[in-house]
Amino acid sequence: MYTFIVNPTAGNGYALKIEAMVRSYLDERHIPYEIMHTEHPEHATELALCAAKRENVKCVAAVGGDGTAYEVACGLMGTGVAMGIVPAGTGNDFIKTVGIPKKPMQALECILKGSPRPVDVGRLNRRMFLNVCGTGFDVQTLEYTLAAKKYVRGILPYLIGLIRAIFSYQPVHVAFTVDGETQERDVLLCSIANGQYFGGGIPVCPDASANDGLLDMVIVETKPRWKIPFYLPGLMLGKIDRFRITTHKRCSTMTIESKGMKLNVDGEILTMDKAEFEILPGKLLLYW
Repeated sequence: MYTFIVNPTAGNGYALKIEAMVRSYLDERHIPYEIMHTEHPEHATELALCAAKRENVKCVAAVGGDGTAYEVACGLMGTGVAMGIVPAGTGNDFIKTVGIPKKPMQALECILKGSPRPVDVGRLNRRMFLNVCGTGFDVQTLEYTLAAKKYVRGILPYLIGLIRAIFSYQPVHVAFTVDGETQERDVLLCSIANGQYFGGGIPVCPDASANDGLLDMVIVETKPRWKIPFYLPGLMLGKIDRFRITTHKRCSTMTIESKGMKLNVDGEILTMDKAEFEILPGKLLLYW
């Protein structure tokens, strides 16, 4: 039995179109399945946990974007039941790191014909994350992006958010501790990555791997607002680590502190003063 958890609002309703295609594909091949819809935030976690308790469930798949995938992963952590992802959201960033096909029906075939393998999961304080967390310019970009997502799909909302953030950005002062060493500085961007991409395909950490047992920290020091556009082409082309103002480190744990810090956690904005990160190697089974 395959369980599919569909977020009907993902991709401005695109997930419902993919659901119909999935139904047709599975019905034609007489493959047993069930489909459940999410109705509120964190509902996908509840549904995934319930599905994982059934003896005949082979895979619980998220049909939606990064947010849906994150919630399903939360429900499956520690259950031993494998997870699948059928991308149907706006950004679908995590699948790019692990190589899940971006075309939904190809991703479905990956689940039906493939074998699950372990991937790492990050932990932030008492919650987990799959992809990328960060503070700074990306948070302000995300705030504008979420507004644009109501009207357009793909990378366009992120480009709109990026442009709007340039005109309103304020640097963030952070204290960060890695490998027992603490530093303070004003940053343009501070990201902690298990995956490589955020913002609908922007390679914020091109060297990150979701199965190397490590987190990647990327810090870009602040620059005057008028200089920011000169760095954007390099960011979009995956050359962020070549900037002189960039620091890249791999670590298993790290801490960031900043009063009233806004943090982007897999596309959700949270506010906190202290963020403690660690990697949980191979904690999730995934078809990829």
